Amino acid sequence: MAVPKRKKSRSRTRSRRAQWKAAPLTLVACENCGQTKVPHHLCANCGTYDRRQVVEV
Repeated sequence: MAVPKRKKSRSRTRSRRAQWKAAPLTLVACENCGQTKVPHHLCANCGTYDRRQVVEV
Protein backbone atom coordinates (compact mmCIF):
# COMPACT_ATOMS: atom_id res chain seq x y z
CA MET A 1 0.00 0.00 0.00
CA ALA A 2 1.00 3.61 -0.47
CA VAL A 3 2.34 5.30 2.63
CA PRO A 4 2.45 9.09 3.09
CA LYS A 5 5.96 10.49 2.72
CA ARG A 6 5.36 13.29 5.23
CA LYS A 7 3.03 13.85 8.16
CA LYS A 8 0.03 16.11 7.48
CA SER A 9 0.09 19.18 9.71
CA ARG A 10 -2.72 19.89 12.17
CA SER A 11 -3.70 23.02 10.27
CA ARG A 12 -3.98 21.14 6.97
CA THR A 13 -6.05 18.37 8.58
CA ARG A 14 -8.35 20.81 10.37
CA SER A 15 -8.79 22.95 7.25
CA ARG A 16 -9.97 19.87 5.38
CA ARG A 17 -12.34 18.86 8.19
CA ALA A 18 -13.81 22.38 8.34
CA GLN A 19 -15.81 21.58 5.18
CA TRP A 20 -17.77 18.76 6.89
CA LYS A 21 -20.93 20.63 7.87
CA ALA A 22 -24.37 19.37 8.76
CA ALA A 23 -26.95 20.51 6.20
CA PRO A 24 -30.45 21.54 7.35
CA LEU A 25 -33.24 19.08 6.62
CA THR A 26 -35.24 19.75 3.44
CA LEU A 27 -38.98 19.78 4.14
CA VAL A 28 -41.96 20.07 1.76
CA ALA A 29 -45.71 20.28 2.31
CA CYS A 30 -47.78 17.11 1.86
CA GLU A 31 -50.15 17.34 -1.13
CA ASN A 32 -52.95 15.66 0.80
CA CYS A 33 -52.93 17.19 4.30
CA GLY A 34 -50.44 20.07 4.10
CA GLN A 35 -48.17 18.84 6.91
CA THR A 36 -44.41 19.19 6.42
CA LYS A 37 -42.56 16.01 5.42
CA VAL A 38 -39.26 14.91 3.92
CA PRO A 39 -39.46 14.77 0.10
CA HIS A 40 -39.88 11.29 -1.48
CA HIS A 41 -41.04 9.82 1.84
CA LEU A 42 -44.33 8.69 3.26
CA CYS A 43 -46.36 11.34 5.12
CA ALA A 44 -46.46 10.38 8.80
CA ASN A 45 -49.66 12.37 9.39
CA CYS A 46 -52.01 10.98 6.70
CA GLY A 47 -50.10 7.93 5.37
CA THR A 48 -50.01 8.95 1.69
CA TYR A 49 -47.20 8.80 -0.85
CA ASP A 50 -47.43 10.28 -4.36
CA ARG A 51 -51.15 11.08 -3.82
CA ARG A 52 -51.91 7.41 -3.02
CA GLN A 53 -53.06 6.03 0.34
CA VAL A 54 -50.29 3.62 1.36
CA VAL A 55 -50.70 3.17 5.13
CA GLU A 56 -53.78 3.40 7.31
CA VAL A 57 -53.18 5.90 10.11
